[in-house]
Amino acid sequence: MTIVHTPVMAKEVLELLLVPDSGERTMLDCTTGEGGHTELFLKRYPNLSVIGLDRDSDIQKKAVERLSGFKERFKAVNSWFDDYLKDAMSESFDVILFDLGISSYHFEESERGFSFRKDERLDMRLDKNQDLSAYEVVNTYSEEEISEVLFKYGEERYSRRIARAIRERREEKEIVGSKELSDLIFSAVPREYRYGRIHPATRSFQAIRIEVNGELERIESALEGALKALKRGGRVGVISFHSLEDRIAKHFFRERAQAGEVRLITKKPIIPSDEELEANPPSRSAKLRVVEKI
Repeated sequence: MTIVHTPVMAKEVLELLLVPDSGERTMLDCTTGEGGHTELFLKRYPNLSVIGLDRDSDIQKKAVERLSGFKERFKAVNSWFDDYLKDAMSESFDVILFDLGISSYHFEESERGFSFRKDERLDMRLDKNQDLSAYEVVNTYSEEEISEVLFKYGEERYSRRIARAIRERREEKEIVGSKELSDLIFSAVPREYRYGRIHPATRSFQAIRIEVNGELERIESALEGALKALKRGGRVGVISFHSLEDRIAKHFFRERAQAGEVRLITKKPIIPSDEELEANPPSRSAKLRVVEKI
């Protein structure tokens, strides 16, 4: 089995999401991925069991294999985190972790068109059973709808130009592959925008992925459920990878702190160390926020 994802801010997560050493304890890993963070906690705390959620059944199989040595201490559940937390028992977890980033596995191995650097069929679904895919967004949404998605979820300044180019290409033939879409976006934006700090298709691919999987809509309701499911004195951690995710977590935690429901463990988000940035460049945009339930 090949592991392609490195858990972000492993040291900081372990330091801030403390688990009591006495008694049987339970953690909820809401975004298990390949199981990196879960493995860290199971190794650190012999008295801990982890329920690991993931909607992608393919990557979940990798986590199950990776964590098989911990036997009954790890239980995998194939579910969106907001759906699971909607029905979770009150005060049943000592620690809850959200890592909202898309795993390296999806870019490198899934073959679902997540990466603009690969030539794969446009898909981007985490749940392969759902109807909406990146193909449908690109080929059936109106020009105005595509522009809105790119601007709202990708904060793409040239959303209208890109949406117009997509509509014009569709009039000739459907857009099937990730490289075709990437090249189209590259050609649609101004020349000076093509050679900036990030690839000009980065924001558009992010936006389409978020639209396909309903990523942002799930966060606030999941955090509501997490606080309900968390034991008093327990902690919730959220690792986000772009401003839209972090903004939701920041405002939610601040409101709950003002209401006296939580204590802010991190008044400002924790970011990766210079050493981690050098060793794991994809961590560069990560931010960690932690609160404790009062």
